[in-house]
Amino acid sequence: MNPMTRYEKTKNFILDKLTRELPDNLYYHGVHHVLDVLVAAEMLGEKEKISEHDLELVKVAVLFHDSGFIEGSKNHEQRGCDLAKKKLPEFGYNSDEIDSICGMIMATIYPQKPKNHLEEIICDADLDYLGRDDFFTTGSTLLKEMNTNGSIQTEADWNKLQEDFLNSHRYFTDTANRLRNKKKQEHLEKIRQMNRGVKN
Repeated sequence: MNPMTRYEKTKNFILDKLTRELPDNLYYHGVHHVLDVLVAAEMLGEKEKISEHDLELVKVAVLFHDSGFIEGSKNHEQRGCDLAKKKLPEFGYNSDEIDSICGMIMATIYPQKPKNHLEEIICDADLDYLGRDDFFTTGSTLLKEMNTNGSIQTEADWNKLQEDFLNSHRYFTDTANRLRNKKKQEHLEKIRQMNRGVKN
């Protein structure tokens, strides 16, 4: 039997930690979100033709990118980066690799400002759902999470936020633009109509 790769060991460690320690009221930012972004990152990485090594680093960054939610949403990206810096040397990642991973985690802060191709890939993977058929069902989990922490009160507030967010968001990679932009624009149009209905 092959020994586990450093990536597999890392994945087992962080998914176990997230499953045990993330708060129960993260209806959006739970382990399911991390796994969803992981699938999107693999798809984007392959279609963008990055190397196996770079894809591994992207996937590790995805696994850690919301781990800071264990302690709360404020500055969760920085805490995710801190955890990566602390744990990844144990799994055999060197300082250059960890710097790259932290850069990717920090690039997911909104508004996203990726500085290189790998950071563009994780940013697009993190918000892949904006241009997918499950946009409204996924969005409802975020609304439920924001309701729980008191940051959104009404459906009208939520729809306004959604419109502003979709309006300001852009994908960075050619692949995401090709595969997700059209559907994202359809979602935006639907929300605009809903918001116009509210105003009238």
